[in-house]
Amino acid sequence: MEINTKPSVISLFCGAGGSSLGYQLSGCHELLGIDIDSIPCQTFQHNFPLTPIWHRDLTTVEIEEVLQYLDREVGQLDVLDSSLPCQGFSICGSRDVQDQRNDLFLETVRFIAGLRPKVFLIENVTGLMKGKMRRKFNQILFQLKSMGYKVKWKSINTIYYNVPQSRQRLIFLGVREDLPTEPTFPQPNSKVKRLKNVLSHVDFHSRGQFDKKIKHPESLSYTITKSRSMFFVQDGA
Repeated sequence: MEINTKPSVISLFCGAGGSSLGYQLSGCHELLGIDIDSIPCQTFQHNFPLTPIWHRDLTTVEIEEVLQYLDREVGQLDVLDSSLPCQGFSICGSRDVQDQRNDLFLETVRFIAGLRPKVFLIENVTGLMKGKMRRKFNQILFQLKSMGYKVKWKSINTIYYNVPQSRQRLIFLGVREDLPTEPTFPQPNSKVKRLKNVLSHVDFHSRGQFDKKIKHPESLSYTITKSRSMFFVQDGA
């Protein structure tokens, strides 16, 4: 049996596989994706037909179940990736402190504690750091640091990392304390990609969901949202 030597990844709240594509392009081997939403799971399976996808509520998934399915021991996983639901934290939403989705980070904590990955990466909106949500941010950071990991966090915009959309996100990065490596963020790239660089045939675009502003192709692309309200204008039509 051939042994896969690529860094191994499990993605929680994997959605359609945006993060998974990044791991694939980085040469990693994704072992499993888990998400509660059926349509993103179908899209994920279409995008990554060789990666198992569990259409499951993460709160019902046991750590031992995952280890047995993947035939892995505690501590063998290289990377645990988690993109928590952001609706409760987003400045575009109600920002309800009592939103039950805000506590789903505890499921990520449970998986970190159970799997003991070498590295974890957690992604969310920067609204988690602002105003009344700051208390939740401090709670998350405290718990992550108390689990035997060296933890750093940073607010980054994907336009500076070769992604053609302006997407400001908060990243928690942790490295297990028994490893000699420090959590380090990549250096930003000052040469950003414009809309025309990736969609040369598009004349204009609008995000639609929050306003009706039209952006020129020389501009930076809006953040792609879950809503299907974004539209593009090609050849004036």
